[in-house]
Amino acid sequence: MAQPTDAFKKLIAHCKEYGFIYQSSEIYDGLSAVYDYGPYGSLLKNNIKEYWWKSMVQMHENIVGIDAAIFMHPKTWKASGHVDAFNDPLIDNKDSKKRYRADQLIEGYMEKLEQKADKEIDKARKRFGDSFDEKMYRETNPRVKGYLDEHERVRLRLAEVMTNSDLEGMKALIEELQIADPESGSRNWTEVRQFNLMFSTQLGNIAGEEGKLYLRPETAQGIFVNFLNVQKTTRQKLPFGIAQIG
Repeated sequence: MAQPTDAFKKLIAHCKEYGFIYQSSEIYDGLSAVYDYGPYGSLLKNNIKEYWWKSMVQMHENIVGIDAAIFMHPKTWKASGHVDAFNDPLIDNKDSKKRYRADQLIEGYMEKLEQKADKEIDKARKRFGDSFDEKMYRETNPRVKGYLDEHERVRLRLAEVMTNSDLEGMKALIEELQIADPESGSRNWTEVRQFNLMFSTQLGNIAGEEGKLYLRPETAQGIFVNFLNVQKTTRQKLPFGIAQIG
């Protein structure tokens, strides 16, 4: 069975061959996960946008459109919770140089426990046939019960460290479970760190936190902060909608 990464590479190669997308900065070895729309890709994109705009905005009297800026005042993202909560706990493997979400590594371990339990249950189902009682087997078979109990223990530990934002506890849990890098098998991990998922940049010549801005992570906030302006200038009455592409 082909791996998802292999299928994705074939899809990208096919789209490139027919002029839909190209890897960004390809002549300089490319930029990972960033692509440019080619001639046919840009046509397809614009056709979809035009169709969506006509069907969602122009065909409705109570829906209007805006096109908000990609930069907004930092207080917007503070108020929306993005600055404080839009973070992921990431961990790097020192040997493979790969970066992973620490919680997903632990969830992967839990998924393997489920798969082991399901494998035992499937074997028992084939062995006992119609008389097989899965509920009782889950509760009484020592091996299956061990997998499920361990799964529940890890689930509770993960919930605890996530709730408390306990990065040290998350690293300790990864080491306790002896979770290895999915690609290299190495267990040589860095500390777990919180990474804000928004792209930050600077506006003007002010360096540091004072001049720090974020590229908008979503378009909704541009709609929210412009609600009164849109309502007044278009003389809309509730309920009405505001549409944006971004």
